[in-house]
Amino acid sequence: MHVLIVGGGIGGLTLAVALAQQGHVARVLERSRTLAPAGAGLALQPNAMTVLAALGLADATIAAGQEVARAAILDRDGRALGAELDMTSLGARFGAPVVAIHRARLHGVLRDAVGDAALTLGAEVVHVESSESGATARCQDGQRFDADILVGADGLRSTIRRHVLDDGEPIYSGYTSWRGVTRSGAGPGLRRMTESWGAGERFGMVAIGHGEIYWFAVADAPQGASDRDAHAELLRRFAGWHEPVRAVLEATDPDRIIRTDISDRNPVTRWHSGRVVLLGDAAHPMTPNLGQGACQAIEDAAVLAVELSQATDGPQALVNYERRRVARANAVVMRARRLGQIAQWQHPIAVRVRNTLMRITPPAAAEKHVRDLWRV
Repeated sequence: MHVLIVGGGIGGLTLAVALAQQGHVARVLERSRTLAPAGAGLALQPNAMTVLAALGLADATIAAGQEVARAAILDRDGRALGAELDMTSLGARFGAPVVAIHRARLHGVLRDAVGDAALTLGAEVVHVESSESGATARCQDGQRFDADILVGADGLRSTIRRHVLDDGEPIYSGYTSWRGVTRSGAGPGLRRMTESWGAGERFGMVAIGHGEIYWFAVADAPQGASDRDAHAELLRRFAGWHEPVRAVLEATDPDRIIRTDISDRNPVTRWHSGRVVLLGDAAHPMTPNLGQGACQAIEDAAVLAVELSQATDGPQALVNYERRRVARANAVVMRARRLGQIAQWQHPIAVRVRNTLMRITPPAAAEKHVRDLWRV
């Protein structure tokens, strides 16, 4: 089949690799003139790494990032909220590690696998059409692209989603985020991935290789608010938190800090219309509380590629893809939303109750939570 993929993010590029390896012709349309992804870092969990391994990209991904050995949730004073998890041992049960990586380096691995010949940059899709025989994308500059199937992998505010569902704007979570990466070699040494919970605030950090640390901060805030000086605001907001929070912030250049309001959408059960289908954040945007956004997009790509290869009818392949993916992705959306609501509690009594319950949760229950998330 000839497949058009609108959006050159992680999900779109993974799909292009998977389709090419199965003999399809895939073309990625990316509206930016340079394929320079926004964002800072992410952790690829075993459900995603298993897909990348099947595509022959696991070794390159691990080399571009760093395997995560241990992980813990802490309070703002650095005390453990529950058991520290042995991610190496847990990952081994699934035959794949957890890999923390700079988003740009993962992009580079995927782009190298796709090849520049399959990419069209500066192609901003403004209109799509679907018929019994195929799908068409029309771009702002007048270019037209035809294919058997068109995939919308164009993110949270997807143009293609408007064609398929036209269901309005994303839902603001009530909290915003800051993300950054330290200067190479400037940050402290980290032996584990951590996320620390306060009252309406959180701070997470993980080493991503190449001497860098990816970190994120979360706080309850009005939608659309901004900072005059994000670096100074973060140093003020997280003053008094455990080390090395301040050291990590001080090792980050102010111009490498990105602020983004956190939004998702209510789950839907239909991701396609005719020969047009959605993937990743365009289909099921989720809050980042489980670190599964990119992982679920990678899962989508693997399943869609298989269904397009096995079905003789393109639209039926899209129905089969939905049948296999909708329930799981939607469950992760809701699980991430609920976790974020709890993590962002502000009232002192609620925070104490939450922290106490987390501390008395048996380690086996925490491990089961992770295993259920990784089990495809």
